[in-house]
Amino acid sequence: MAELQGRRLDSWKEIAAYLGRDVTTVRRWEKLESLPVRRHRHAKLGSVYAHTAELDAWRAERASGAPAGGALAPQPAPLAPRALSVRALAVLALALIGLLAWFLRTERAQVKPGSESARVQSLAVLPLVNFSGDPAQDFLADGMTEALIARLSVIRGLRVISRTSVMRFKGTREPLSEIAKRLKVDAVLEGSVQRSGDRLRVNVQLIRGASDEHLWSTTLDRELRDVLTLQSEIAQGIARHIEATFTDLEADRLVAARSVSPDVYESYLRGRFALHKRSRTELVEAIKLFEDAIDRDPSFAAAYAGLAAAHDAMGSVFFGAAPGEARAKVMASVQKALELDPELVEARVLHAGVLQKDWRWAEAEAEYQRVLEVNPSDSAAHVGYARWLLCQGRTREALAWAERGRALDPLALIGMDIGWILFQDRRYDEAIRELRGVLSVEPESLRARWLLAFSLIASAQLDEAIATLERLAPDSNRSPAVLGLLVRAYAHAGRRRDALRVLDEMHRKRRKGYVPAAAFLNAYLGLGDTERAFDWLDRAAQERSNIVQFLRTHPYFDPLRSDPRFAGYLRRANLQ
Repeated sequence: MAELQGRRLDSWKEIAAYLGRDVTTVRRWEKLESLPVRRHRHAKLGSVYAHTAELDAWRAERASGAPAGGALAPQPAPLAPRALSVRALAVLALALIGLLAWFLRTERAQVKPGSESARVQSLAVLPLVNFSGDPAQDFLADGMTEALIARLSVIRGLRVISRTSVMRFKGTREPLSEIAKRLKVDAVLEGSVQRSGDRLRVNVQLIRGASDEHLWSTTLDRELRDVLTLQSEIAQGIARHIEATFTDLEADRLVAARSVSPDVYESYLRGRFALHKRSRTELVEAIKLFEDAIDRDPSFAAAYAGLAAAHDAMGSVFFGAAPGEARAKVMASVQKALELDPELVEARVLHAGVLQKDWRWAEAEAEYQRVLEVNPSDSAAHVGYARWLLCQGRTREALAWAERGRALDPLALIGMDIGWILFQDRRYDEAIRELRGVLSVEPESLRARWLLAFSLIASAQLDEAIATLERLAPDSNRSPAVLGLLVRAYAHAGRRRDALRVLDEMHRKRRKGYVPAAAFLNAYLGLGDTERAFDWLDRAAQERSNIVQFLRTHPYFDPLRSDPRFAGYLRRANLQ
């Protein structure tokens, strides 16, 4: 019996999402078109449920043009002739008044399409709900959300909130109007994904944030191999409704789609799911999954971009891959992605970052500017370009671009980048406030705590800096990046014996495996050992360490700036 009835939906919201409409419309259908909604015996207001099989049958019957429920609505009995004239006039008068009021309300509320007040100029795609009945399918709903954001971001006149901000609302019961207000958008797109074998059903609806007005909705059923076409159809539907205008290139990007094997797409989406968790174990898993997708379909550009992103993350200070080794893998994957899809935004942002870390400044700037021209809603490109400007010593411009990135991703952790820029601009108190703000939202962020320690040391708040780094060291598996900074904090606090003890631990780690040169550079700068600091600066330059990008601005290099050797490193990094 349960199989014949299908899955049970236990609220108006679930029923509405399944049918791809808003709750008001669905309730109207129940009242006027015999939508098969049941009520629990206690008859509590709103305590309803429906079976998907019955809803499907009702929808099919309705689409065929047959009367819903198999019968016409009952007609009112005719009025007695004597009462007709008076009552008819009264009813007609009330009807005319009501019609006039409705017309005036409509004229005020429904501004002509294309006017400034009617146009949707900013949008948040909220995390699609996994209706598959299996939590293991969350990767699919999250992946579809991310893909729709990427697809819609090509629309020049539309500001689209990035993934990191919208994912904070996954599973939330916060009203849509409040979410729209927090994200500062005109509209939100919400919906659900349901998978059955290799078939997908996606319901989405576009809601105006300020008024909760239902603007547009659709329900699409497709084979999983046609998922890219499905994403394109949704994006085109939204673009048509908001009357967006495009260049030819933007129109091509919006429509572009291809078929993809279900196995390939599943490996790719599982890779994205692991990538966003940002632990070493998950990054290793992401690399395997992207490689699996590429092995199955060597022409799938997005999988190469995902692989590049995973290798790029592995090359950070916390995960320990040698920068040169990681960067070569990023470049190889990026080049293949761009060979297959020259306008793939994620690949171009990663390409710009690799060029920058390789000190190819003009090429990196050109790449960032190209991305920002093609996709002005990409917050990663804004933040990447802000870092480029910072490396050039243009800190005020860097801060402005980072703030633009935050406007596109209001709830993301861009405050870490802003804090880093403020630190390099010697605005330590502001940097500390910014980074503490990040930690109030994301208290477990290793990177935010690590960056905070830089400014705490620079502003002589050494007890707090030491406490922060000592707590961070075990959490990061005693990452050399943390230990190098802890050496500096101990040294500045007059705890030289503790500083040398941690430095010895770093050297022992180096005998067993790779340790970033930047960790030793920070340590010896903190100890005031100029000769050893120059030795490790040379090694950092040889391995193209990330810290060398910041020679012009980093406060910790200040003791070396008067030494003639320092100018040679600026020239070597193409910064002078």
